[in-house]
Amino acid sequence: MADSDSYLKWAAYLLEGLPSGCTAELTVVRTPITPSPAQIHAAVAGAATDPPVLSARALRKAAERFRPDVVLVACTGPVVDVLVSEVLADLQPRPVFVSGLPGISIPATEKAWIFRSGCDLFVLHSGREVEEFSAIGKELGGGGAIGLTRLPFLHNGEEVPVTGPRNRVVFATQAKVPKRREDRELILLALADLAARRPDLDVVVKLRALDNERQTHNERHHYQRLWQSLEGEGRVRPGAVRFAVGPMHEHLAHAAGFVTVSSTAALEAIAQSVPLLVLSDFGVSAEMINLVFEGSGLLGTLEDLAQGRFRTPDPAWCRANYFHPQGESDWVSQMVALVGQARSGRLVPASSLLDGPQYAAARRRARLRVEVPPNVLRVGYRAKRRMRRYLNVF
Repeated sequence: MADSDSYLKWAAYLLEGLPSGCTAELTVVRTPITPSPAQIHAAVAGAATDPPVLSARALRKAAERFRPDVVLVACTGPVVDVLVSEVLADLQPRPVFVSGLPGISIPATEKAWIFRSGCDLFVLHSGREVEEFSAIGKELGGGGAIGLTRLPFLHNGEEVPVTGPRNRVVFATQAKVPKRREDRELILLALADLAARRPDLDVVVKLRALDNERQTHNERHHYQRLWQSLEGEGRVRPGAVRFAVGPMHEHLAHAAGFVTVSSTAALEAIAQSVPLLVLSDFGVSAEMINLVFEGSGLLGTLEDLAQGRFRTPDPAWCRANYFHPQGESDWVSQMVALVGQARSGRLVPASSLLDGPQYAAARRRARLRVEVPPNVLRVGYRAKRRMRRYLNVF
């Protein structure tokens, strides 16, 4: 079950990697960040049908009917906590609860661990992530096992067949960074400069969502809106770049270059052997979500972008970060072992760090996210602020 576009994409690809003989059912839990029908369809591209959007109550009934061995809770942190601790609590037979993060999770955060500490298995995607979250778990306690796998949408390093020329430069947006409008405008101006210098290139801004669609994180300064303002001010040539949505791997199949500030799509570009650039003009830090790219050989500037100077990653960095040998992945074997324990009644539930009366009020506020339809959610200003702080998760 997923609650946003990025988590839905992650869950859909992860389920594709299950061993033969497994039966899976994918659903979307209704919250104020529920993806649009178009986003849902794009996230599960290739599936026979799109997953249904269910309320918390309907989700519980579906779980009772399906009687799953495993529940993959692919959601933002507070929603994971509420689903596991309340909505899906006391299911019989008791399922194994699995959660994880849909992208780059360096540096590891206590918040991500705490919200998922009620799950039996926490899925991560690099040896470095496993090391950092294991240290947090040892310090804070709680939580279950940690499993390793490749980020499922890296296609195991296999390139998507190319059906046309590789003449596209793809800029992958990120909702959270950079925050400032001026910084985002600088990126668009550099893309426009590249388009003017290289008319042979198709310069594309790959959006996570259209301006009227919801994302995992709110995007205050939407790139398409900013471009329209720049056009109106005469600072860019109309139509110099184009805006597009859809599966990233399809864009990369035509790409001669890729650029981002911090998007996980950089890893998809590496997997498809597309030269790329990670912009460092706005800083390299945990706040910019690009700290992981230190030492990768991929960091560059807006001037590099305007000149079309792209890079290839350092092989040693790749091995340590997200491109470990497939034989090191163990999340499926750990999940199977946990299912065996659950079936025999030997599974000791993970200890959530959020259990206790001091967290009851926060859980009630978070439960609004999965119980009240978004169009009728009405809470006071202060309550909204408290809820927003509680739900500001990775």
